[in-house]
Amino acid sequence: MSGLSAASVEASPAIEGTEEKKPLKPCCACPETKKARDACIIEKGEEHCTGLIEAHKECMRALGFKI
Repeated sequence: MSGLSAASVEASPAIEGTEEKKPLKPCCACPETKKARDACIIEKGEEHCTGLIEAHKECMRALGFKI
């Protein structure tokens, strides 16, 4: 039973942490351009998707990522 209480205690700070502004992770940034870029690369190959790749890079840069 102590394992259950420890798990619930650990979950509380995680919930509180989501309310605070955390730095955005690269994997979560620009989901729209990322999805389009990834779909294009899978379907057509990287060499045919340079526009979408560049659009995603620009979106990432706009959010402060150094790419």
